[in-house]
Amino acid sequence: MAVPYTFGSATSSIPLSQLDSNFATTITLGNTVTTLNNMTMANVTVENMTSSTVFGFKNRIINGAMVIDQRNAGASVSTTTTGNFAYSLDRFSYLVSQASKFTIQQNAGSVTPPVGFSNYLGVTSSSAYSIISTDYFNISQPIEGFNTADLAWGTASAATITLSFWVRSSLTGTFGGSLRNSAANRSYPYTYTISSANTWEQKTITIAGDTSGTWVGATNGVGLQVLWGLGVGSTYSGTAGAWAATNYLSATGATSVVGTNGATFYITGVQLEKGSTATSFDYRPYGTELALCQRYFYKTFPQAVAPAQNTNVTAGTIYYIVILAGANYMGTPVYFPVTMRATPTTLTFYNPQAANAKWRNTSSGTDSGSTTSPQNLSQYGFLAINNPQVAGDAINNSIIIHATAEAEL
Repeated sequence: MAVPYTFGSATSSIPLSQLDSNFATTITLGNTVTTLNNMTMANVTVENMTSSTVFGFKNRIINGAMVIDQRNAGASVSTTTTGNFAYSLDRFSYLVSQASKFTIQQNAGSVTPPVGFSNYLGVTSSSAYSIISTDYFNISQPIEGFNTADLAWGTASAATITLSFWVRSSLTGTFGGSLRNSAANRSYPYTYTISSANTWEQKTITIAGDTSGTWVGATNGVGLQVLWGLGVGSTYSGTAGAWAATNYLSATGATSVVGTNGATFYITGVQLEKGSTATSFDYRPYGTELALCQRYFYKTFPQAVAPAQNTNVTAGTIYYIVILAGANYMGTPVYFPVTMRATPTTLTFYNPQAANAKWRNTSSGTDSGSTTSPQNLSQYGFLAINNPQVAGDAINNSIIIHATAEAEL
């Protein structure tokens, strides 16, 4: 690797291997200028210095440290939605063929996370369920095509990636998962071993990029999906360590977590990066991680409050002040804090102080009108309309409502 250096007004470059103590060298990395004086290579360690590790989005997983849980605020969730992906912690979904076989929760069981982490995603089996051939129980993260396009999968230039994570289970043995494309017709089953029960272990899986199949490029579709198996039948299990032209969700012979009543499976520190070596976890500021999550899910509630009717939480609400009394249509613009991935597919409204979806008049302590379909809904925001406000709403009354918007992959 050559680095630029400056003598007077002349700029050139020199390989790092030729740095010695005979001169001062000025190195520019991004916007940081560093002057190296009297330096020998004995003083310098350059480890995995690439454009992605120094400047960019090294970890393609969002919320890999499990710090954001906008939907549930740490509460346990029963996996009742079957057939389609439903979300638990931000960006982590579950896919199940049978309802209510496990619960999922941020920091389930109050176990101490591995050093360097404060949170984890916890799964607890709800019964001793014997899976059949067509069953599948997975947790997953779909990664947007804009964040995987540089991997060039589906071409001769397909890049190798490394998946790493910390895992803890009450069960031991061989566990499985897979990677797959958006069309679910290319997949790579993988395995890893949990050696000690109820002990955090770090796992690393290196996967050569797929040179075949169709992979979504630089678009807002699913560029790559990462799955962890919790019990997958033979129909959706394949030989580990090879790409296949079919929809595998785990590896043949993997342990079934849902097969043991009360079994636990905890995971955190999830990282997927370009290259054949697992590097240190890419910690991002909380605000940055939250903004990345809000591209897919947004709520007006405070982060510590799960969206629900009648929470009696008024902080963050959409609101307007009545300027025309009586049953008039009134509204206010709402701007998302970040541009969402796409126009939200679901927009839900919540009354902060009653068990319904109506606007609330906080001045009179009574309900106002119901919302209409929002106007001008886009990935940037929408116009929230009261349809119409009630006759008793008076000038200068404060009218509020909460909302969530979802634009998941």
